[in-house]
Amino acid sequence: MAVLVIIRHADAGRRDRWQGNDRLRPLGKKGRRQAEALARTLADVDLRRILSSPYLRCVQTVEPLAEGRGLPVETTEDLAEGAGLTRVLRLFKELTGTPSALCTHGDVMAELGDFLIERGLVQPDGFRNEKGGAWLLQEKNGELTSARYLPPREA
Repeated sequence: MAVLVIIRHADAGRRDRWQGNDRLRPLGKKGRRQAEALARTLADVDLRRILSSPYLRCVQTVEPLAEGRGLPVETTEDLAEGAGLTRVLRLFKELTGTPSALCTHGDVMAELGDFLIERGLVQPDGFRNEKGGAWLLQEKNGELTSARYLPPREA
């Protein structure tokens, strides 16, 4: 049995206020605090790999977690905005038995939420998708067996 932690990137301000390539939009002050708090929240969770969307805000969200463990942040388009559930589930299969954290975007998290609800792992009114929040998923032999939400924190 292994843990998969799927994280929605921390706060990066409003998209409509960012000028330039959205892939380069960084975390704001609140987002940096959320990223630091997430690393502390997950301090006791065994992780062997940390994967992220290549978007800067996702990479920055998991950097404190990676630095604290001496692990690299591995970027993959499978977690990018618009990647879709199929690519994320394929990534989950590749990670079977490997405790991992994965950082992605709100649209991907919403699709994952629908999947978790369909599988009965989350109640229909229980799925949350907040910036800087994470879902702690247990997997056994490539199948998800439980899901628990970790709300974002800043302290």
